[in-house]
Amino acid sequence: MAKGKGAIYPGSFDPVTNGHLDVIQRAAKIFDHVIVAVADNTSKRPFFTIQERVSLLQDVTRGIKNVCVETFDTLVVDYARHKNINVLIRGLRMTSDFDYEFQIALTNRRLAEDIETVFLMPSEHVSFVSSSLLKEVAGLNADISSFVPKVVVRKLKEHLRRK
Repeated sequence: MAKGKGAIYPGSFDPVTNGHLDVIQRAAKIFDHVIVAVADNTSKRPFFTIQERVSLLQDVTRGIKNVCVETFDTLVVDYARHKNINVLIRGLRMTSDFDYEFQIALTNRRLAEDIETVFLMPSEHVSFVSSSLLKEVAGLNADISSFVPKVVVRKLKEHLRRK
């Protein structure tokens, strides 16, 4: 893939939210090819397995032709170099995200100054949605159907029933 034509949107996506999907759709309009890269980070304790997260993302992005879903278990800049891509997408929901995302972007720049970070903001109606908050309220039987795709609602309910 030629540099500048593609971008990587990395994250844990545990689970994918309508905010994530909004950022994916925005990135797909800007770049020729977008890889949604699901982090296989063993130091975190994800709610869903890596396979479940990939499957959910594949399901909700199926209609977006220039998007694919993959996993990675390295530094994201190493993964980007391996893919010959020099743009990372990061979503900014609220101003409170900025400090954390800015630290990540500067660290990545120090590690790989040839790789740029582009920040995309989701639509305002999904800008406050966070995966961790959704898991918490879903566990308390709240209706989260306006925050996540329908397939995620079903999968969350199944997962919570098994616990």
